[in-house]
Amino acid sequence: MATPDLFTTEASFQDEHIHATDFVGVREQRIRAIPENLPIAGFAYRGIKPLFDLLLVFLALPVLLPVGLLIALIIRVTSSGPSFYHHRRIGQFEEPFFAWKFRTMYENSDDLLERHLAADAQARREWADTHKLRSDPRVTPIGRFLRKTSLDEIPQVINVLAGEMSLVGPRPIVEMEKAKYGMYLKPFSYAMPGITGLWQVSGRCDVSYPERVKLDIRYVNEWSLWMEFKIICKTFFVMIHREGAY
Repeated sequence: MATPDLFTTEASFQDEHIHATDFVGVREQRIRAIPENLPIAGFAYRGIKPLFDLLLVFLALPVLLPVGLLIALIIRVTSSGPSFYHHRRIGQFEEPFFAWKFRTMYENSDDLLERHLAADAQARREWADTHKLRSDPRVTPIGRFLRKTSLDEIPQVINVLAGEMSLVGPRPIVEMEKAKYGMYLKPFSYAMPGITGLWQVSGRCDVSYPERVKLDIRYVNEWSLWMEFKIICKTFFVMIHREGAY
């Protein structure tokens, strides 16, 4: 069956490369290998946190569903292409998964980026340092608004329900970013990636990449249910004021 036009994904990576059963035994071993001195090794993280995630998602669904459908319609009307896309990311224990988002870029985004970086040395440096651009030619007008307000990440509740992400956690990274974490990659991967997290409420794109790494590791080392609650509350404030988002 052909993939519905509503959705798209990276052509370079096929879904059949990922099989949930490949990780079942290995995953249990990795969970047991998390150092016991880390708070994410305890029952509160492994037992209470997932239930908290599911409770908040189901409470939010009556609002998220109509808002999401409206956003999907606006995207289809204002630019050619599907409303959603999923992108390969690195999850807990470095397991790959596809993170869902609303499409915020033009369909020929790769070509636009390549031409922009070739013509602008400052943009090349910015891209090399942060993998983000303050003035990104790939982003559509409605996409800029969705990114500013973080509404483009609403579809990631699918990942939360699938057990691939949490509401709060380290930022899910792409394969090429693993090298930037260096010795911190392993402890970083102990935690479930989140829709929001310390990076998102601490300046987002205005934070340097080394600072992002420090924030992710701080989350792993200092996690608590109280930290979880504070990050969720601050996320709403950041979404309203659109701090550090582009």
